[in-house]
Amino acid sequence: MKTLHLKNTFLTLLAVNLFLACSVERFIPEGEKLYTGANLKVDTIGEIRDLKNIERELTTLITPNPNTQFLGMKPALFFHYKAQRERPGFIYKFLNNSFGEEPVYFSEINPEQVEELLLNRLDNNGFFYSRSNSEAIIGDKKASVNYSISIQEPYTLGNYQLDTDSLPIYKELEKLIVETPLKKDNRFDLDLLKAERERLDNSLKQRGYYNSQANLLIFEADTNQYKNKKFDLFLRLKRDVPKKAAIPYSIDSITVYPNYSVEGDTIPKSRQKPVTVNGTDFIQNEYYFRPKLLETYLLFKEGDLYDANTSKITSDRLSSLGSYKYVNIQYTELDTTMTDGDGGSLAADIFLAPLTKRSLRAEVQAVTKSNGFTGPGIQLIYSNRNLFHGGETLSLSTNFSYESQLSSGNNSSLSSIAWGLKGDLIFPRSIPFSPKNFRYSVPKTKISAGIDYLRRSQLFTLSSINGSFGYTWKENRYVYHQLDPISLNYARLSNVTDDFQQILDDNPFLRRSFDQRFIAGLLYGFTYDEVSDLEKDYPIFFSTNLDIAGNLFSLVDGGSGTIVGSEYAQYAKLDADFRFYLRMGNDQTLVSRVYAGWGVPFGNSETLPFVKQFFSGGPYSVRAFDIRSLGPGNFNASQEDATTDYFDRSGNLKLEANLEYRFPIVSYLKGAFFVDAGNVWLTGNYENLEADQQLSNASNSLFTDGKFESDWLREVAAGFGFGARVDIQNFVIRLDLASPFRVPYRPRK
Repeated sequence: MKTLHLKNTFLTLLAVNLFLACSVERFIPEGEKLYTGANLKVDTIGEIRDLKNIERELTTLITPNPNTQFLGMKPALFFHYKAQRERPGFIYKFLNNSFGEEPVYFSEINPEQVEELLLNRLDNNGFFYSRSNSEAIIGDKKASVNYSISIQEPYTLGNYQLDTDSLPIYKELEKLIVETPLKKDNRFDLDLLKAERERLDNSLKQRGYYNSQANLLIFEADTNQYKNKKFDLFLRLKRDVPKKAAIPYSIDSITVYPNYSVEGDTIPKSRQKPVTVNGTDFIQNEYYFRPKLLETYLLFKEGDLYDANTSKITSDRLSSLGSYKYVNIQYTELDTTMTDGDGGSLAADIFLAPLTKRSLRAEVQAVTKSNGFTGPGIQLIYSNRNLFHGGETLSLSTNFSYESQLSSGNNSSLSSIAWGLKGDLIFPRSIPFSPKNFRYSVPKTKISAGIDYLRRSQLFTLSSINGSFGYTWKENRYVYHQLDPISLNYARLSNVTDDFQQILDDNPFLRRSFDQRFIAGLLYGFTYDEVSDLEKDYPIFFSTNLDIAGNLFSLVDGGSGTIVGSEYAQYAKLDADFRFYLRMGNDQTLVSRVYAGWGVPFGNSETLPFVKQFFSGGPYSVRAFDIRSLGPGNFNASQEDATTDYFDRSGNLKLEANLEYRFPIVSYLKGAFFVDAGNVWLTGNYENLEADQQLSNASNSLFTDGKFESDWLREVAAGFGFGARVDIQNFVIRLDLASPFRVPYRPRK
């Protein structure tokens, strides 16, 4: 009992000290009073629907908001006051930058202005003739305001119709108002009327009305037909509207300048006769882009009505070619005689300023990894844009790197040499389909081929050849697709040392994954990404990939399981990555992520190829563990000889989850707290491989400890940590410090 009494006394004293520490009244300057907020009282006259939402909307107009408080205290304001001292210290500076708030004083409050805002909002929503007043509550150090509103019954819509006139624009408006969001008995809403006017203007601009403007449309309300609070709404053009704003325009001519110079900023004078394709003229003094091909990216043609949306999409399509740094579509009104029944004519000029045709980029790298490997690297990238005068881009790259393991122990002398060659040829169209078949974005066809070489001293040499043919395209602003119907990879393991051979003998799962030299299959990727949309407070990211290999070879190999003398892999693999972002203001974000991946070997394959297996641990995974050091399951290799546990651990099932809170510290320095969890496992039947491991006399059973079973949650590795990032535009330095609190292969306590 005495211990309990002392504990309660301690907690009480701690709470009192915390309260005193966060008290801010002693910091309030003389002559100022801290604003503590406002109350809003609402009275109604007549029947009012959706009153709660109206009150909520009115409350948002009462500004400014008082300083935030927690359990009756104002810690954010306290941090601000403390940081203003002559020597605030690092902690208060950090707390103020991350959570601090400027004080809100009563002298900044203007109740009369708030009343005007409240009444104006009520008028805009049809609650005409409402009344308001306010009362200030003044204390010694604090002050607040009480507002009261008397809301009248709103005016509602009776009929919405169009005034008639002989101008052709009225025929279009008559069709458009059929789809209006303004419905009978709707409350008067000024914002909704503005949105309706914008909708009509945008629709007119897609029907040829080049000079249409939203402010040329006017609404008139008539309450004379009703005794109760109703009104009829009439739509018409303003008086004395210019005639050119009320007639449709068609495109009389289209001229494209494929090699326009931005520096000159003048229309080029042609030294050659224009090339005409389907009524479109192409003028280029130096042949740069094939006119017949470039014409397929234009979504409008001679004789079409002007359409602002089609014009914008055409501009986006031309920009996505990858050959131009500047795309500008200009329209010029032609001087023609117009009557009330006639339309106008436009000349469309499309100016395209090319990017630099050839470029060479060099990158020097210094890499250090959590498994102790450190070393330099260099990469050279050559690009040739518009290679065949059709927007094609050729990219050739080569890389070389050397790494040495600097950590102490049996592996301290390990090193690796890697080099590679890769070539990509990208066509800004989907071969063999026409670009006109895709309206939002032009698909791209990509052909790739490459060679990679890796030499790990004291272990092995791995060389591979790869190639692919596929398509990428954007369905809309957020959705991206990638389809590779042909994906080939051939890998060869050679120069195997006795040490690495022992690793393979002890781990038949790993050995079998290197036996399958050929990988040929189909890849499909889907991505939905809202993160780049800064207007969204809760953006999401979702990506999934499907990889199926070996089916085509199985139809032609006659059941041998080999092609051109080498065994090929058969498997199906699926993964999904989901992320949710909570943007909390003040550059603070809470990010949650869930990842799952599963691969299933079948046919002549007992395991997934090594390059297709899943790994866990490292800077982009569970950060409290070394790169690729987890799993499978609670498996833990023998520690007698570090070489036997050197090689990456893997599995065919992977589950991971991350939670990260990101916040600013000072200027370009950002911070993050994070928690990571995950592991990899083995699924399926590995009886033959398990028997091979038992023959190798391995101390621990990979297949027993690594299987995915009902108690898999107990085998999830987890860690937490803190990170710092220097973030300057696209340049980021990231440092994470993490510690594990669940290690699957250690005793559960």
